[in-house]
Amino acid sequence: MQHQLYPSAARGIKDIGWLKSKFTFSFSSYQNPTRMGFGLLKTFNDDIVQPGGGLGLHPHSNMEIISVLLQGNMNHKDTLGYSEEVTTDWVQIMSAGTGLRHEEHNIGNNEVHFLQIWIEPKLQNINPRYQRRYFPKSKRTNALTTIVSNEEGQAHCWINQNAKLALGYYNQAGSNIPYTFNATNKGVYLFVITGGLTANDVSLQQGDAIGVWDTNLVNITTTTPETEFILIETPINH
Repeated sequence: MQHQLYPSAARGIKDIGWLKSKFTFSFSSYQNPTRMGFGLLKTFNDDIVQPGGGLGLHPHSNMEIISVLLQGNMNHKDTLGYSEEVTTDWVQIMSAGTGLRHEEHNIGNNEVHFLQIWIEPKLQNINPRYQRRYFPKSKRTNALTTIVSNEEGQAHCWINQNAKLALGYYNQAGSNIPYTFNATNKGVYLFVITGGLTANDVSLQQGDAIGVWDTNLVNITTTTPETEFILIETPINH
């Protein structure tokens, strides 16, 4: 097994008042040549948006853009015709393809906390698309739940890449979660949302992450109650 640690304290930080972001990889004003992504995972931002804050219509193309809403209420409006509200535990994905524009704002009275994840697509210049799914924590307690997959289905969002994303939420310490995957050109990025855990005996706390490759197993054990994490299985092209 090979691995790379991404400590919480080493993340890039951007604070413009209405938006506070922590960047694992180079993004916006944070540019670090040693942090250019993990394989085809190019962006992993931990964002907090104040009430009333947000971005107006802005463009994207040829990128798979996933938002995991951990807290709050946001709108989503795009040039595909979608205009809706998303709340805690919703997951959105845009396959930007040939191009689209969208806007998002905090439309609630409390902070919005969400993860913004960008993965390079498998096929270029596809027709842009948008999808969302709801994953209430009450229905995924003490389980690892697939939220995004390259296999189409009603239970998760579809991605234009040979990738998979899963959320784990466990309410007690000592839970063991073995995650197996095909190690051929694949790696797993694990980020701790809350609590603490070990991943292949490496200790991680809230905000820490690890990238793992040259193995087909990530053995996870929670070390605190109320532990939540996200796994991203992605091509690494090493």
